[in-house]
Amino acid sequence: MSETSKEQEIVENLKARLGQSLLDVRIQRPRRIFATVSQAVLLETIGFLSKECGLRHLATITAIDLGNDIGVYYHLRDQTITLNLKVTTPKTDPKLPTILPIIPGAVLYEREIHDLFGVVFEGHPDLSPVILPEGWPKGVYPLRKEWKAAAIMAEIAKAGGDGI
Repeated sequence: MSETSKEQEIVENLKARLGQSLLDVRIQRPRRIFATVSQAVLLETIGFLSKECGLRHLATITAIDLGNDIGVYYHLRDQTITLNLKVTTPKTDPKLPTILPIIPGAVLYEREIHDLFGVVFEGHPDLSPVILPEGWPKGVYPLRKEWKAAAIMAEIAKAGGDGI
């Protein structure tokens, strides 16, 4: 099977499996697929891609501040293809289910996203800080656009920090 037909097969399988819950999918270039799903089918999609499409390696999870939402990207791979799966969660109540039951190796990635963006991964056994230092002010998520360096330093000072 050529790489292009393998990518097309994954795309068609996603469309058939998820229907309207698959908000967007495209083959960006050879060996690279981008897909967006609703929160409601995140776990189903991760499980399907991992178990039935062979995308078992979680390269990383990344996030970005999209204004009113946080975009969370799961970068899944097999030997040749990378699929970037996007899901969004509102900044006012940023929650997503943990994918640990499917991919246990996501443990630190989810903690990093929690530290830096404030996304709560429901069902995660330990969302204690992994990147931010001890004494970091609660509610200050340094990679959100509304936080500038001066405001972060003011919050640290207010919390009794010593310039962490």
